[in-house]
Amino acid sequence: MDTLSRRDVLEWAMAESVPVRCPACRREHLFAAPSYPCVCGAPVTPPLDRLADPAPVTHRTWDEDWVTVPCDTCGRADQWPHPELGCPCGVMLRIPVRGVRRPLRAEVVPGTGAPADLETDPEPEAAPHTPEPPPPGTAATTPGNPLIPDHLPLPRTTPTPRPVFQPVTIRTARDAVTAAALYLRWLGYRDIRRADQRPPSGIGLAARGMLAQVDPTVRPATLRDVECLWLTAMSESTGCVYFSLAGYADDARRRADALGIPLFVLDLTGTPQPTNTHADELLATGA
Repeated sequence: MDTLSRRDVLEWAMAESVPVRCPACRREHLFAAPSYPCVCGAPVTPPLDRLADPAPVTHRTWDEDWVTVPCDTCGRADQWPHPELGCPCGVMLRIPVRGVRRPLRAEVVPGTGAPADLETDPEPEAAPHTPEPPPPGTAATTPGNPLIPDHLPLPRTTPTPRPVFQPVTIRTARDAVTAAALYLRWLGYRDIRRADQRPPSGIGLAARGMLAQVDPTVRPATLRDVECLWLTAMSESTGCVYFSLAGYADDARRRADALGIPLFVLDLTGTPQPTNTHADELLATGA
Protein backbone atom coordinates (compact mmCIF):
# COMPACT_ATOMS: atom_id res chain seq x y z
CA MET A 1 0.00 0.00 0.00
CA ASP A 2 1.36 3.37 -0.97
CA THR A 3 1.97 5.76 1.87
CA LEU A 4 0.08 9.03 1.83
CA SER A 5 2.10 12.00 0.81
CA ARG A 6 2.07 15.23 2.78
CA ARG A 7 -0.01 16.85 0.05
CA ASP A 8 -2.61 14.03 0.24
CA VAL A 9 -2.91 14.51 3.98
CA LEU A 10 -3.41 18.23 3.56
CA GLU A 11 -6.04 17.76 0.86
CA TRP A 12 -7.91 15.33 3.13
CA ALA A 13 -7.74 17.78 6.05
CA MET A 14 -8.95 20.65 3.88
CA ALA A 15 -12.49 19.34 4.20
CA GLU A 16 -12.51 20.98 7.62
CA SER A 17 -9.14 22.76 7.87
CA VAL A 18 -6.87 24.84 5.66
CA PRO A 19 -3.07 25.08 5.76
CA VAL A 20 -1.82 28.45 7.01
CA ARG A 21 1.80 29.53 6.78
CA CYS A 22 3.03 32.31 9.06
CA PRO A 23 4.79 34.98 6.95
CA ALA A 24 7.09 35.84 9.87
CA CYS A 25 8.54 32.46 10.90
CA ARG A 26 7.33 30.36 7.92
CA ARG A 27 5.80 27.82 10.29
CA GLU A 28 2.80 25.95 8.85
CA HIS A 29 -0.43 25.31 10.74
CA LEU A 30 -3.76 23.61 10.05
CA PHE A 31 -6.61 25.98 10.87
CA ALA A 32 -10.36 25.32 11.11
CA ALA A 33 -12.73 28.26 11.27
CA PRO A 34 -14.99 28.39 14.35
CA SER A 35 -18.77 28.15 13.93
CA TYR A 36 -21.24 30.64 15.39
CA PRO A 37 -24.96 30.21 16.10
CA CYS A 38 -27.41 31.96 13.78
CA VAL A 39 -30.69 33.17 15.28
CA CYS A 40 -32.40 30.29 13.43
CA GLY A 41 -30.23 27.84 15.40
CA ALA A 42 -28.04 26.70 12.49
CA PRO A 43 -24.23 26.98 12.74
CA VAL A 44 -22.57 29.63 10.58
CA THR A 45 -18.93 29.10 9.58
CA PRO A 46 -16.97 31.76 7.66
CA PRO A 47 -15.73 30.15 4.39
CA LEU A 48 -11.93 30.27 4.38
CA ASP A 49 -9.98 31.26 1.27
CA ARG A 50 -7.34 28.58 0.72
CA LEU A 51 -5.61 30.53 -2.07
CA ALA A 52 -5.03 33.82 -0.26
CA ASP A 53 -2.20 34.39 2.23
CA PRO A 54 -2.89 35.32 5.86
CA ALA A 55 -2.13 38.86 6.97
CA PRO A 56 -0.47 39.81 10.28
CA VAL A 57 -2.69 41.89 12.57
CA THR A 58 -0.81 45.11 13.30
CA HIS A 59 -3.72 47.18 14.57
CA ARG A 60 -7.41 46.58 15.13
CA THR A 61 -10.50 48.32 13.82
CA TRP A 62 -14.13 47.28 14.10
CA ASP A 63 -14.60 46.84 10.35
CA GLU A 64 -11.56 44.55 10.06
CA ASP A 65 -12.33 42.49 13.17
CA TRP A 66 -15.81 41.52 11.89
CA VAL A 67 -16.97 39.89 8.65
CA THR A 68 -20.47 39.51 7.21
CA VAL A 69 -21.43 35.89 6.53
CA PRO A 70 -24.85 34.65 5.29
CA CYS A 71 -26.44 31.63 6.93
CA ASP A 72 -26.74 28.66 4.56
CA THR A 73 -30.00 27.60 6.23
CA CYS A 74 -32.10 30.77 6.47
CA GLY A 75 -30.04 33.19 4.34
CA ARG A 76 -29.74 35.78 7.10
CA ALA A 77 -26.53 37.85 6.85
CA ASP A 78 -24.91 38.75 10.19
CA GLN A 79 -21.51 39.99 11.29
CA TRP A 80 -19.19 37.53 13.06
CA PRO A 81 -15.59 37.74 14.31
CA HIS A 82 -13.05 37.50 11.51
CA PRO A 83 -11.14 34.19 11.83
CA GLU A 84 -7.71 34.64 13.42
CA LEU A 85 -4.83 32.35 14.40
CA GLY A 86 -2.09 33.03 16.94
CA CYS A 87 1.30 31.70 15.84
CA PRO A 88 3.74 30.53 18.57
CA CYS A 89 6.23 33.11 17.26
CA GLY A 90 3.94 35.83 18.61
CA VAL A 91 2.30 37.00 15.37
CA MET A 92 -1.51 37.13 15.18
CA LEU A 93 -2.69 36.12 11.71
CA ARG A 94 -5.99 37.19 10.11
CA ILE A 95 -7.22 34.32 7.94
CA PRO A 96 -8.72 35.36 4.55
CA VAL A 97 -12.40 34.66 4.05
CA ARG A 98 -13.83 33.67 0.68
CA GLY A 99 -16.93 35.06 -1.03
CA VAL A 100 -17.89 37.71 1.54
CA ARG A 101 -16.91 41.31 2.04
CA ARG A 102 -16.47 43.44 5.13
CA PRO A 103 -19.13 46.16 4.77
CA LEU A 104 -18.57 49.58 6.22
CA ARG A 105 -21.24 50.56 8.69
CA ALA A 106 -22.53 53.16 6.23
CA GLU A 107 -23.13 50.38 3.69
CA VAL A 108 -25.60 48.52 5.90
CA VAL A 109 -29.12 48.80 4.56
CA PRO A 110 -31.17 50.68 7.17
CA GLY A 111 -33.80 48.56 8.86
CA THR A 112 -32.45 45.22 7.65
CA GLY A 113 -29.06 44.69 9.28
CA ALA A 114 -27.83 43.30 5.95
CA PRO A 115 -24.93 44.87 4.04
CA ALA A 116 -25.72 46.69 0.83
CA ASP A 117 -23.01 44.85 -1.11
CA LEU A 118 -24.71 41.46 -0.74
CA GLU A 119 -27.13 40.70 -3.53
CA THR A 120 -30.61 39.96 -2.29
CA ASP A 121 -33.67 39.15 -4.32
CA PRO A 122 -36.48 41.66 -3.84
CA GLU A 123 -39.52 40.25 -2.16
CA PRO A 124 -42.52 39.95 -4.50
CA GLU A 125 -45.22 42.47 -3.83
CA ALA A 126 -48.31 40.91 -2.36
CA ALA A 127 -51.49 41.31 -4.34
CA PRO A 128 -53.94 43.74 -2.74
CA HIS A 129 -56.47 41.91 -0.61
CA THR A 130 -60.08 42.90 -0.99
CA PRO A 131 -62.17 41.77 1.96
CA GLU A 132 -65.23 39.79 1.03
CA PRO A 133 -68.57 41.11 2.25
CA PRO A 134 -70.18 39.16 5.08
CA PRO A 135 -72.84 36.62 4.14
CA PRO A 136 -76.40 37.87 4.13
CA GLY A 137 -77.97 37.88 7.54
CA THR A 138 -74.67 38.04 9.48
CA ALA A 139 -73.12 40.98 11.26
CA ALA A 140 -69.94 42.61 10.03
CA THR A 141 -66.71 41.65 11.81
CA THR A 142 -66.14 44.91 13.66
CA PRO A 143 -64.55 45.47 17.06
CA GLY A 144 -66.94 44.48 19.79
CA ASN A 145 -68.71 41.94 17.61
CA PRO A 146 -69.90 39.08 19.86
CA LEU A 147 -68.90 36.63 17.12
CA ILE A 148 -65.20 37.43 17.80
CA PRO A 149 -64.29 37.45 21.51
CA ASP A 150 -62.22 40.50 22.43
CA HIS A 151 -59.75 38.46 24.51
CA LEU A 152 -58.47 36.42 21.54
CA PRO A 153 -55.16 37.84 20.19
CA LEU A 154 -55.01 38.92 16.58
CA PRO A 155 -52.55 37.16 14.25
CA ARG A 156 -48.88 38.11 14.76
CA THR A 157 -49.58 40.04 17.95
CA THR A 158 -48.24 37.36 20.29
CA PRO A 159 -44.45 37.47 20.84
CA THR A 160 -42.36 34.92 18.98
CA PRO A 161 -40.36 32.78 21.41
CA ARG A 162 -36.60 33.18 21.09
CA PRO A 163 -34.43 30.15 20.32
CA VAL A 164 -32.06 28.86 22.95
CA PHE A 165 -29.05 31.16 23.32
CA GLN A 166 -25.85 29.61 21.96
CA PRO A 167 -22.91 30.98 24.01
CA VAL A 168 -19.28 31.41 22.98
CA THR A 169 -16.66 30.25 25.48
CA ILE A 170 -14.76 33.21 26.95
CA ARG A 171 -10.99 32.82 26.87
CA THR A 172 -9.93 36.39 25.96
CA ALA A 173 -11.27 39.92 26.32
CA ARG A 174 -12.34 39.78 22.68
CA ASP A 175 -14.41 36.68 23.45
CA ALA A 176 -16.23 38.62 26.18
CA VAL A 177 -17.15 41.38 23.72
CA THR A 178 -18.30 38.78 21.21
CA ALA A 179 -20.46 37.05 23.84
CA ALA A 180 -22.13 40.35 24.78
CA ALA A 181 -22.75 41.23 21.12
CA LEU A 182 -24.29 37.81 20.46
CA TYR A 183 -26.49 38.16 23.52
CA LEU A 184 -27.75 41.60 22.46
CA ARG A 185 -28.55 40.21 19.01
CA TRP A 186 -30.34 37.27 20.66
CA LEU A 187 -32.42 39.74 22.68
CA GLY A 188 -33.53 41.35 19.42
CA TYR A 189 -31.20 44.33 19.03
CA ARG A 190 -29.92 45.02 15.52
CA ASP A 191 -27.05 46.90 13.85
CA ILE A 192 -24.64 46.18 16.71
CA ARG A 193 -21.38 48.11 16.34
CA ARG A 194 -18.65 49.67 18.43
CA ALA A 195 -19.96 52.70 20.30
CA ASP A 196 -18.90 56.13 19.07
CA GLN A 197 -17.87 57.28 22.55
CA ARG A 198 -15.25 55.17 24.28
CA PRO A 199 -16.15 54.38 27.91
CA PRO A 200 -13.66 55.02 30.75
CA SER A 201 -13.13 51.25 31.04
CA GLY A 202 -14.02 48.26 28.93
CA ILE A 203 -15.55 48.29 25.45
CA GLY A 204 -18.68 50.14 24.35
CA LEU A 205 -21.23 48.57 22.01
CA ALA A 206 -24.16 50.36 20.40
CA ALA A 207 -27.35 49.06 18.82
CA ARG A 208 -30.70 50.52 17.92
CA GLY A 209 -32.10 51.88 21.16
CA MET A 210 -29.39 50.41 23.38
CA LEU A 211 -25.91 51.31 24.58
CA ALA A 212 -23.90 48.51 26.21
CA GLN A 213 -20.65 48.48 28.14
CA VAL A 214 -18.57 45.30 28.32
CA ASP A 215 -15.96 45.09 31.08
CA PRO A 216 -13.68 42.07 30.51
CA THR A 217 -11.26 42.96 33.33
CA VAL A 218 -10.82 41.02 36.58
CA ARG A 219 -11.97 43.87 38.82
CA PRO A 220 -15.64 44.51 39.70
CA ALA A 221 -17.33 47.39 37.91
CA THR A 222 -17.30 50.55 40.02
CA LEU A 223 -19.88 53.21 40.84
CA ARG A 224 -18.15 55.57 38.41
CA ASP A 225 -18.37 53.01 35.59
CA VAL A 226 -22.12 52.63 36.06
CA GLU A 227 -22.76 56.38 36.30
CA CYS A 228 -20.67 57.16 33.22
CA LEU A 229 -22.61 54.60 31.20
CA TRP A 230 -25.92 56.08 32.34
CA LEU A 231 -24.83 59.67 31.55
CA THR A 232 -23.65 58.67 28.08
CA ALA A 233 -26.92 56.86 27.39
CA MET A 234 -28.91 59.88 28.61
CA SER A 235 -27.00 62.18 26.26
CA GLU A 236 -27.86 59.89 23.34
CA SER A 237 -31.49 59.33 24.46
CA THR A 238 -31.11 55.56 24.55
CA GLY A 239 -31.25 52.71 27.01
CA CYS A 240 -28.17 51.07 28.50
CA VAL A 241 -26.97 47.73 29.83
CA TYR A 242 -23.78 46.61 31.55
CA PHE A 243 -21.88 43.31 31.06
CA SER A 244 -19.08 42.57 33.54
CA LEU A 245 -16.80 39.57 33.82
CA ALA A 246 -15.95 40.14 37.51
CA GLY A 247 -19.28 41.41 38.85
CA TYR A 248 -20.07 44.76 40.49
CA ALA A 249 -19.19 46.68 43.60
CA ASP A 250 -22.03 47.04 46.13
CA ASP A 251 -22.44 50.79 45.57
CA ALA A 252 -22.40 50.28 41.78
CA ARG A 253 -25.17 47.68 42.08
CA ARG A 254 -27.32 49.98 44.25
CA ARG A 255 -26.88 52.91 41.84
CA ALA A 256 -27.76 50.72 38.84
CA ASP A 257 -30.95 49.62 40.60
CA ALA A 258 -31.86 53.26 41.22
CA LEU A 259 -31.08 54.33 37.64
CA GLY A 260 -32.81 51.37 36.00
CA ILE A 261 -29.67 49.83 34.44
CA PRO A 262 -29.73 46.07 33.74
CA LEU A 263 -26.61 44.34 35.08
CA PHE A 264 -25.28 41.06 33.69
CA VAL A 265 -22.30 38.96 34.75
CA LEU A 266 -20.48 37.04 32.01
CA ASP A 267 -19.59 33.53 33.08
CA LEU A 268 -16.76 31.69 31.33
CA THR A 269 -19.21 29.73 29.18
CA GLY A 270 -20.21 33.02 27.53
CA THR A 271 -23.73 33.14 28.93
CA PRO A 272 -24.68 36.48 30.57
CA GLN A 273 -26.38 35.98 33.94
CA PRO A 274 -28.83 38.68 35.15
CA THR A 275 -27.91 40.10 38.55
CA ASN A 276 -30.72 42.60 39.20
CA THR A 277 -34.44 42.94 38.51
CA HIS A 278 -33.87 45.26 35.53
CA ALA A 279 -31.75 42.55 33.88
CA ASP A 280 -34.49 39.98 34.58
CA GLU A 281 -37.03 42.26 32.88
CA LEU A 282 -34.79 42.78 29.84
CA LEU A 283 -34.27 39.03 29.56
CA ALA A 284 -38.03 38.44 29.71
CA THR A 285 -39.10 41.15 27.24
CA GLY A 286 -36.14 41.50 24.89
CA ALA A 287 -35.71 44.48 22.60
